[in-house]
Amino acid sequence: MLTILSTGIDQSCIADSRCDIDWPKTGLLTLKHTIPAFALTLMTSLCLMLPITAHAQALETCFVDSLTGKERKALVKWMFFSMSTHPELTAYSQISAEDLLASKKEFGALITRLMVEDCYNESKTALHTDPRAIQKAIALIVKLPIKDLVANTAVRSAISDSAKHVDQAKIKQAFAP
Repeated sequence: MLTILSTGIDQSCIADSRCDIDWPKTGLLTLKHTIPAFALTLMTSLCLMLPITAHAQALETCFVDSLTGKERKALVKWMFFSMSTHPELTAYSQISAEDLLASKKEFGALITRLMVEDCYNESKTALHTDPRAIQKAIALIVKLPIKDLVANTAVRSAISDSAKHVDQAKIKQAFAP
């Protein structure tokens, strides 16, 4: 099985959001263990703190440029399905275990195709020059559905409409001199 340099997140910790994430400089994990780490990286914004090399940038560009519109929509679905498993959200979601699994498989196949077909040369070069290049590129792919969700007019409207329920008068009174 393909192994890549990845994070050293304790696998029992992935299911427990209260765990702290420890980012060692090296460590080998299988790709199937790496994907949850990338999602956690996105959610904690740690991926933004990682410097990027030219080879890692080329890999990211290749990953993004290789995605079709249909695949970007599938990423949005994957992100939504994945987030729906959060204990605070399960009561509001009717996503079946089969649909969740199918979405995970589609994500896995997409990452595999990007790495070994569409962006093979970029992946190989980046991996040899920057041990975190794959992590950074997949983190970018994981960020895309969030960007696409927020870019949607209906989603932006729903978020903006929440401001209508803020008690502006009470806030103004609390901060008045």
